Amino acid sequence: MEFSEVIRNRYSCKNFSGKEVEKEKLDQILEAGRLAPTAKNLQEQHIYVVQSEKGLAAIDKVTPCRYHAPMVLVVAYNKNNVFTYPGGKRDSGIEDASIVATHMMLAAYNAGVDSCWINFFDPEELARALDLPEEEEILMLLDLGIAAEGTEALPNHSSRKELAETVTYL
Repeated sequence: MEFSEVIRNRYSCKNFSGKEVEKEKLDQILEAGRLAPTAKNLQEQHIYVVQSEKGLAAIDKVTPCRYHAPMVLVVAYNKNNVFTYPGGKRDSGIEDASIVATHMMLAAYNAGVDSCWINFFDPEELARALDLPEEEEILMLLDLGIAAEGTEALPNHSSRKELAETVTYL
C-alpha cells in the first residue's frame, strides 16, 4: 500500500470484531516499532503485548476504551535511559515512545489491522496492575484487531485545517 494511502485512510477503530490478529501481522507491527528512530539510538521503549484474559481485564479496569480489541500493545519506556536535552528541562522518553507507537499504528493499517491510540487511563494504575518495572513509564495503549462489520471512521475523521493554518514559514 502506498504510504500516502496509509496516512490518509487509517482511522481510530472504536469497535473491534474480536477476531485475532495473525502472528505474522503482529510481528510486522512490532518490527516497525523496533525500527523506529530514538534519540541517540537509546531504544528505551518496551512494548507489552497484552492478549491474556487477565491482562485484558486489567486494562478494562482502567479504561473503557478497549472497544473489544483482542489485543492491546502497552507502549512504555525506561525513564532512566533517556537523553536529556540542553537546558535539562526535557528528555527524549515521551517523544521516542510516541515515534515507536506511531510506526506501529501505521504498520498495523498497512498490514490490514485496525487500531486505536488510547490515552484515557491512569498510567501508574495500569503499571501497578500489570506489575511493570518501576523504571518504566507507560505512554499509551494501542488497541489492535479487525474492525467489526459496519465500523467506520468517526464523521469528523477527514476534517483537517488548511495547511496555511498550521504551518508558518520563517
